[in-house]
Amino acid sequence: MALMFSNSRSSDALRQVGSAEVNPADLRPAIFLDKDGTLVRDIPYNVDPERLEFYPDVFPGLQRLDAAGYSLIVITNQAGVARGYFPESALATLQVCFQQRFQDAGVALTGFYYCPHHPQGIVADYTLSCNCRKPQPGLLYRAAQQHGIDLSRSWLIGDILNDVEAGRAAGCRTILIHNGNETEWLLSPLRLPHHIVSCFAEAVPVILALAAVEFTSARNFGYGSSLL
Repeated sequence: MALMFSNSRSSDALRQVGSAEVNPADLRPAIFLDKDGTLVRDIPYNVDPERLEFYPDVFPGLQRLDAAGYSLIVITNQAGVARGYFPESALATLQVCFQQRFQDAGVALTGFYYCPHHPQGIVADYTLSCNCRKPQPGLLYRAAQQHGIDLSRSWLIGDILNDVEAGRAAGCRTILIHNGNETEWLLSPLRLPHHIVSCFAEAVPVILALAAVEFTSARNFGYGSSLL
């Protein structure tokens, strides 16, 4: 389901994945996916499914990540709600479209999380500073809590440094798709991507190669049975 994160809950609370009784071995790694500019071509404030254009390398890459055992979760800012460009209900239609496109490609979409807020909005209910709008990590914490995700073994893939900051703040590794959408390059330790690639297809082998190395290390040196 499409979920709006409530900023009434603290980041500290959201750092707790489930309850204290959760066995870390039961947690799964995830790939957190920015939407616009990462999965689909960036058409500002578009919620029309007919205008969605997935990059051609996205679904082959997602198929490989899905087969490797990663949960696939979309994390997207949708300030068009706060700005009055479209109602929040339009995002439910968009989510259904994403679910269908993922299903058609044979991959599971574990979650679709969006932030409808913006501090300079015009719709009163959505005009606020929240902890779910990237670069804040609130949506990642929410997804991890609801789906049993191990953030330390997870990745965020995005096309701007706000995505990178959200991923790092949540404890994930990050990949920046350097496709020209990041134009400000305001750097800080949290905004330094772990890896930079030119397209989605290049991100996938980075993740899978590191997972293979870590799995081999875990097997050879007894760190655990598997990282996936």
